[in-house]
Amino acid sequence: MRILVVDDDRRIVRTTCDILKIKGHEAIPAYSGEEGVEQVRNDPPDCVLMDIKMPGIDGVEALKRMRQIVPALPVVLVSAYAADDLLDEARRAGAYAILCKPLNFPMVLSFLSLLDKEESILVVDDDPAFCRTLQDILAMRGYRVETESEPERVMDHLEQDYKLAIVLLDLKLGTVNGVDVMEEIQARYPGKPVVLMTGYRKEMADSIELARRIGAYTCLYKPLELDDLFLLIEEIRLKKLKSMLVSA
Repeated sequence: MRILVVDDDRRIVRTTCDILKIKGHEAIPAYSGEEGVEQVRNDPPDCVLMDIKMPGIDGVEALKRMRQIVPALPVVLVSAYAADDLLDEARRAGAYAILCKPLNFPMVLSFLSLLDKEESILVVDDDPAFCRTLQDILAMRGYRVETESEPERVMDHLEQDYKLAIVLLDLKLGTVNGVDVMEEIQARYPGKPVVLMTGYRKEMADSIELARRIGAYTCLYKPLELDDLFLLIEEIRLKKLKSMLVSA
């Protein structure tokens, strides 16, 4: 990923850029809010790590200007200290999070991994053709996708792939009810987002209601509306991204 690092402290910029480069990212240095905004205008990055307190325009004002240029740009602000009103203004302006110095780099790198769609989506359906089609569609949007047609093998995917972020689970898996699979997922991986799918809205109404009560994220109905699916996946990813940073 291309990460823009903005700070008036050149040592911090150099250290941050070096760590990002070691981990395979392209790091772009900028030493003022004005320079950061100009970089976004000329060649938008994938993400911005930016100090709040800087001479000239501060990080909050730079954030506002950047998001005028690229409204969906992920911007994470960093500060050793900041007034509460400035932090509130930063959140209202759309900052993903405000982190404290010194940066927790393992957490930041995990955040960038998720932002880069390195985490995978598991599609579970007893129709292999449906799995392949959905895998191809999601892969074209840049997602990593695994598929599984055998419900008894679903847990193997979660145990072997620590980056598995979302499960798209059909409710009718041959003789197996998808709710039973979801219960097992929830028991061993609490909070793992499970999105149900079914082409039997009326027939599976009771199962859908039960699944919602025990933690299903939502239920999508076949034939899938792809725009709705893409928005849902991004909604889940965004919630996880923000919670990852806030909890840190």
